Amino acid sequence: MKPVKQIRVPACYMRGGTSKGVFFKLEDLPSAAQQPGEARDKLLLRVVGSPDPYAKQIDGMGGASSSTSKTVILAKSQQSGHDVDYLFGQVAIDKAFVDWSGNCGNLTAAVGAFAIYSGLVGPARIPHNGFASVRIWQANIKKTIIAHVPIVDGEVQECGDFELDGVTFPAAEVQIEFVDPADGDGALFPTGQVLEQLDVPELGSFTASMINAGIPTIFLDAAELGYRGTELQEDINNDPQALAKFEKIRAYGALKMGLIEQLEQAAQRQHTPKVAFVARSQDYLSSSGKAIKAIDNDLCVRALSMGQLHHAMMGTAAVAIATAAAIPGTLVNQVAGGGERESVRFGHPSGSLKVGAQARKQNNRWQVDKVSMSRSARILMEGWVRVPSDSF
Repeated sequence: MKPVKQIRVPACYMRGGTSKGVFFKLEDLPSAAQQPGEARDKLLLRVVGSPDPYAKQIDGMGGASSSTSKTVILAKSQQSGHDVDYLFGQVAIDKAFVDWSGNCGNLTAAVGAFAIYSGLVGPARIPHNGFASVRIWQANIKKTIIAHVPIVDGEVQECGDFELDGVTFPAAEVQIEFVDPADGDGALFPTGQVLEQLDVPELGSFTASMINAGIPTIFLDAAELGYRGTELQEDINNDPQALAKFEKIRAYGALKMGLIEQLEQAAQRQHTPKVAFVARSQDYLSSSGKAIKAIDNDLCVRALSMGQLHHAMMGTAAVAIATAAAIPGTLVNQVAGGGERESVRFGHPSGSLKVGAQARKQNNRWQVDKVSMSRSARILMEGWVRVPSDSF
């Protein structure tokens, strides 16, 4: 066998919200991977250690979950009025597949800090003390996001006392604004209905709200699925029949939302849409054993990502939750108590999260102007990742 050398690629390993991922500057990637295509996908797959039939990603940077099998590519923005272009790749664990169809709201919290560290934000945009409002162009979904990054003595402040359920240690708070987060032409409800029935052959008909905000999401009633809405990961992820049921619902929902043209295409679009189920607010114990009180939340939400129940809540799905809660008549709004609202607090497997949304009706169509939430981020490691030179 001819000896194969490893190459090293400048990278940064970061936590953003309740996710982790490998961050790259576009200009630091090997030339073949600086353009979208097979070489880029193969490089990122090898970086995180996929495809891995053992589903452990031992030979890579991935953490064997949808929350940790993620990659980010940043570049100085080509869009007027923006600082940085942000491209997100969700890497499958056991398949040779990188899904570019959506955003990661959690890692968005780390984009601003990385952009500043990497020199992608001009020095005039960074105060000596205060907040640097990094204007992010989310290239996957072509939307604007603003991250308000705390700055102390001219440097990003990562440490602090902000606590985020699903993250063990406190850190500095990063406020994020998702501007006009609806997909495509701004139609929040691709079927034109805020509440409808989703028919799934052999499974039945389900009450659903299907929304394009943050990320395409299908909201279902927990009780109709036979759940309480307080389930933890092991309750769903250890049940192959349940996972198969959710995947079938997801596929038919994707078809009805117009995200795919044929049912079989859902397998090649694993990142979107998300499936979530909602229930009235209840007392329960989080995955860490923390007591979550019904009185502290408006509802309970559980969401699946890449075929598994998420350990907390995806940031993009939180955007969808906030938007749906703000619009009267949706399933989320009804379960949360109905009426008009500008914020919602929901319980998830790791705890609770509050998200705000500004929605209005214009020309007989709902529009969301902005969704806001607080996250945190921290650099875990910086330097180079190494991959075999023949891997891409």
